[in-house]
Amino acid sequence: MNKSGDEVAVIDSMRYREAYRPQFHFSPEEKWMNDPNGLVYYDGTYHLFYQYYPGDIVWGPMHWGHAVSKDMVYWEHRPIALFPDEHGLIFSGSAVVDYENTSGFGTADKPPMVAIFTYHNMEGEQEGRSDFQTQGIAYSLDKGATWTKYQDNPVIGNEAGIRDFRDPKVFWHADSSSWIMVLVAGDHAKFYRSENLREWEYLSDFGKDVGAHGGVWECPDLFAMKDEETGEEKWVLLISINPGAPNGGSGTQYFIGNFNGTQFTSNQKDTRWLDWGTDNYAGVTYNNLPDEERLFIGWMSNWDYARDTPTENWRSAMTLPRNLRLLKKGDRFIVASSPVENFGTILKREVQESVQLASEASKTITFDNLNQAEVRFSTSGDFVLKFKNSLEEELVLTLDSDKNLFLLDRVASGKTAFKENFADKIQQMPVADLGDAPATFRILMDWSSIEVFINDGEYVMTAQLFPNEPYTELEIRNPSEEDLDIPDLEISRAETIW
Repeated sequence: MNKSGDEVAVIDSMRYREAYRPQFHFSPEEKWMNDPNGLVYYDGTYHLFYQYYPGDIVWGPMHWGHAVSKDMVYWEHRPIALFPDEHGLIFSGSAVVDYENTSGFGTADKPPMVAIFTYHNMEGEQEGRSDFQTQGIAYSLDKGATWTKYQDNPVIGNEAGIRDFRDPKVFWHADSSSWIMVLVAGDHAKFYRSENLREWEYLSDFGKDVGAHGGVWECPDLFAMKDEETGEEKWVLLISINPGAPNGGSGTQYFIGNFNGTQFTSNQKDTRWLDWGTDNYAGVTYNNLPDEERLFIGWMSNWDYARDTPTENWRSAMTLPRNLRLLKKGDRFIVASSPVENFGTILKREVQESVQLASEASKTITFDNLNQAEVRFSTSGDFVLKFKNSLEEELVLTLDSDKNLFLLDRVASGKTAFKENFADKIQQMPVADLGDAPATFRILMDWSSIEVFINDGEYVMTAQLFPNEPYTELEIRNPSEEDLDIPDLEISRAETIW
């Protein structure tokens, strides 16, 4: 029996009021989700594919789930896009729009959308073989609604027997008039070229002796960016790593360098992290965006405890979509990230005041649901912020300029015992380059997460939270001997997107 539109709306409304269900972050209707895949913009629509297991709320045989958005704020769920087949499960990858029909899958008038992904052959892995990951492609002639697997898959085999050989990111490289693929091979990245998305030529390697190597490299991305002020162009290589992140478990590092169509090179000596929190992993950026935008989405979890978080019918969410920018700080380039501009359309400012605190003084502001809100302010002083509820649970944020650290403490934030390493330490982020001018702070709180952006995203932390009831008080304390001046504190309520 088919349900009426009103009945479906009621079911959806109830579903998105489940405990810890994000109200303005993307999450699946039900079951397990992890890495974002196939991020591509086409004909006014942003496509989000993602690793999905429709059978349970723990990881299982991987499919590609699918959702679309017109504004990167409100999302519409679509049917599963790619299913496992005789070659294996459908692991992470990317998608492109083949406007010139180089693949021959479409026509000039109807260019195909092409997905490039990793096949994972479970039987091969269980047999102890090392060649169980290969690369395959599929195409869509109806803007991603339905997909056809390429009959001659896989398009890149694994004759060398590389165990972790996966996550292809493909883009059109105008200077060489070819498609470029970057994928990962355990402890480094590999680059390939193709003229038709079907036949691939190996080009080069990068990374065996640079960057963080505390775990397996995953989910690469390569793109050019221009410095906002000078217009200087650099290439950015994103590499997720698990484990080995600065605060434990999974995280995403990046390299600044150059790409000549064959090799990526970098003189970078230090390890740079896109996000210092524990819960932004496997993120990649959109292909085919207009202008020179670079939009990013990450998986808001960590493999240390991803299978154990206290949700019942669904598991995992994505970070808020973020706009990446290249900035030059002294003699080094950094990648900054901040929420997409359209996010502001669902915010309603309800608190606006100036706060001045003497040494060791504090002020408490009551706000009904801080777990669905944005807090913004600027200051030159140190502070301690506590998000609290009536159960004496608290999330604590601290700026310590003497140690050049920003701290995120979720030890007493709510449910933490589901996995011993979820809240076994205070997360730290170095903030040595805040400068003398007042720093800006933007804090986004959803029902089970916090995202902190300092100085318009020069420093970022993302973390999951599971309070037993919403936080309703924001305590601001001045821990220093100097007066604390916050002239522009704002708290805005965020509307639900569901």
